[in-house]
Amino acid sequence: MINTTVKFSPRQTLIIAGMHRSGTSLVTNWLSHCGLQIGERLCGSGTGNIDGHFEDLEFLKLHEEILDRNSLETSGLIDTKDIEVPLYQLEKLKAVIGIKQQLYEQWAWKDPRTCLFLDTYAKLLPGARYLVVLRNYQSVVSSLLRRDFAAIDQKYMARKYIQRLMWAYFRRPRRLKAYYHDHAENYLKVWISYNEEILHTLKKLNPDDYLVINYSQLLENDSEVFSFLTGTWKFALNYFDFKDVYKQELMNKADDISDFVTDKVLLIKATYLLKRLGSFMRGSESFPGKEE
Repeated sequence: MINTTVKFSPRQTLIIAGMHRSGTSLVTNWLSHCGLQIGERLCGSGTGNIDGHFEDLEFLKLHEEILDRNSLETSGLIDTKDIEVPLYQLEKLKAVIGIKQQLYEQWAWKDPRTCLFLDTYAKLLPGARYLVVLRNYQSVVSSLLRRDFAAIDQKYMARKYIQRLMWAYFRRPRRLKAYYHDHAENYLKVWISYNEEILHTLKKLNPDDYLVINYSQLLENDSEVFSFLTGTWKFALNYFDFKDVYKQELMNKADDISDFVTDKVLLIKATYLLKRLGSFMRGSESFPGKEE
């Protein structure tokens, strides 16, 4: 049995949790502009996140190490439960947390893979606050599929003119549809798995220790979320307008993935899970959580 009895007592530690492509990078970018320490070294930009991922590389690399030790995809795009945290990586997590506690009165980190280890962090950081970024499964799965296919598209569009023409007008539409058929269901399973872990954690927390939001609500209610962070949780922040980091052109509309999911029970399960998580949002009027 791995010992997780070493506990820290953070009063100003924020765990930013959310599935991949849920807007966690956008929200973390905003919090950074508000003055919150989100990490010394951050993961840079990439396909789908041209402004940066805003992931603390200390936690990101450790999460990848743990996944690799479990022979799992280091991307974290998996629906595996009960991932073992080896003793070596656990001790490294403790060390990273301990150093940050010494350096900063208030700090946060973001990496979607955090959702896979929420039970471990609950033991190591029993006093942490949780900012959960929730996005519906249609939007998340669509975003993942588009990001992946963009890499394929880029490869073909780098070829000669005739090949580009054949790809754009003849092969691309068929290949895109086939790609959705091959991967949509798996990504839906990942969305379900991540958000089940979040729901499991929320059920055990005191209501004052979490805040569930949707990134799009910040366009209208960023001041209310900011007031909650500074008023209720006492984070020392400076207000920064969320609209100044939000870029509408980077937020695509959701595709209807229903036709690409063979197991329709998964759609029912995801819909119910989204509703359950939505019930943890603080008031449908103040925190509507609406999006595309």
